[in-house]
Amino acid sequence: MSQAQSLFQLGMDLFDGSTSSQTEEETSVALASGDEDASKDHFIEKDGVLCAGVHLVVDLIGAAHLDDLTHIDRTLRRCVEKAGATLLHIHLHYFTPNGGVSGVAVLAESHISIHTWPERDYAAMDVFMCGEADPHAAIAVLREAFEADDVEVHEMLRGTAAA
Repeated sequence: MSQAQSLFQLGMDLFDGSTSSQTEEETSVALASGDEDASKDHFIEKDGVLCAGVHLVVDLIGAAHLDDLTHIDRTLRRCVEKAGATLLHIHLHYFTPNGGVSGVAVLAESHISIHTWPERDYAAMDVFMCGEADPHAAIAVLREAFEADDVEVHEMLRGTAAA
């Protein structure tokens, strides 16, 4: 059995209909134990605009390693670290037979998602962060890790109407 098949089977063995491996009790404890100031909403000011956060829509073109779950997991973790964000959970799903991967790194500051098409050397990603985290810091990590020929980044400021 290949590594990808083993990881896929592991994911299937762990899947119980929910999207997280945490129990409800663990999730409740994690939520209740936060030491953040409840009055802080983590809105930021970006280019003179008050907003919920910065959302980057990222296309990786001519990319490699898009079917490697271990590499993708490691890369998401490096993105979180470089951005100064707080990782809560990573969930990745491996598709057969083409080897595509869909997944998300859930952050205290929002998320990073990935959807890959290895047969086309293409990945679509979202990097959305609020508070002090810097989503732009993830771009260099993505470019290097996936050896992309081209990286297209579109930035949106989220929550400006709520500000």
